[in-house]
Amino acid sequence: MVEFGGFDMPLQYTTIREEHIAVRTRCGLFDLSHMGEVRFSGDEALDVVQRLVTNDVARLEAGGALYGVMCNEKGGIVDDVVVYREANGYMVVINAACRPKDVAWMGEHSAECEFEDIGDSVALLAVQGPRAVGLVSTLCPDDVASLRPFHCRDSTVAGVPASVSRTGYTGEDGFELYVAAADAPGLWDSLLEAGRPEGLIPCGLGARDTLRLEAGLRLYGQDMDDHTDPYSCALGWTVKLQKGEFIGKPALLELDPAHPPHRFVGIELQGRAIARHGQQVVADGKEAGVVTSGTFSFTLDHSIATASLDGAVPADAELSVDIRGTAAAATVVPLPFYRRPKGA
Repeated sequence: MVEFGGFDMPLQYTTIREEHIAVRTRCGLFDLSHMGEVRFSGDEALDVVQRLVTNDVARLEAGGALYGVMCNEKGGIVDDVVVYREANGYMVVINAACRPKDVAWMGEHSAECEFEDIGDSVALLAVQGPRAVGLVSTLCPDDVASLRPFHCRDSTVAGVPASVSRTGYTGEDGFELYVAAADAPGLWDSLLEAGRPEGLIPCGLGARDTLRLEAGLRLYGQDMDDHTDPYSCALGWTVKLQKGEFIGKPALLELDPAHPPHRFVGIELQGRAIARHGQQVVADGKEAGVVTSGTFSFTLDHSIATASLDGAVPADAELSVDIRGTAAAATVVPLPFYRRPKGA
């Protein structure tokens, strides 16, 4: 168990490797109740959320969701979020470690609509892996298997009222289940019991981190922060400048999306070396950036990492990572490192 975002969280139940492989080959169950949720409602809710988030929330239909970032006035990222369009407003999911500052930031910019921090009353469980959809479908009276990616619907799972979502953070298919906090322990037990024949096991933060990095997904506080603009962490696709005004837009307009201050890349390392967050990246013998996330890939059987390089570093530069005084050769590779097989 480790402290994370004010919660005692499981780093691992068995081993990170075992849990990682279970999600890639069968299915795993995550307790993500530390994540924060806030709700915007009222006639001006859309305008408020549009102003807070870089992506175009106006295009969401009821039951739709999108990924985006909130920027400060200088274009730095306050947090990365998932926005859900509900029947009477919007629910925004925020990172646990950012919850206090996010709630303060959103509240400060939400005077025109009703704003509520509902994180303490909402629990979140996630079932991820090739067998996840089949498992949840057996416990749900509705056809959740037909739910499109980045959509959600209200239903019940094992008799528990739940908002069933399909966004994912592991590179595998599956569902997130938003339920009342009081219902979470019983649903957890029901999912474990029903999933046992399918090889479902509980998974902790360790496997969640190795899985999301293989999938090339960002982690706030490592791959981006208040001083990182969306273009510098390869999230420019979430910025919709044409949608109208939003916080940070003037600062982002001053940047060249094709040549941002920093370049976000994936790198592979050979041998036993594992790059870690904060370690120096060297290009042609000169300091060129830092590692943002790094791990050993259990799926690919070698070390992987993401790095933030100075924008002036040539694309064909020879890179290495300074790992405690030893230069480990690194090769730039496309992201994501892992993409699940079609039909899986």
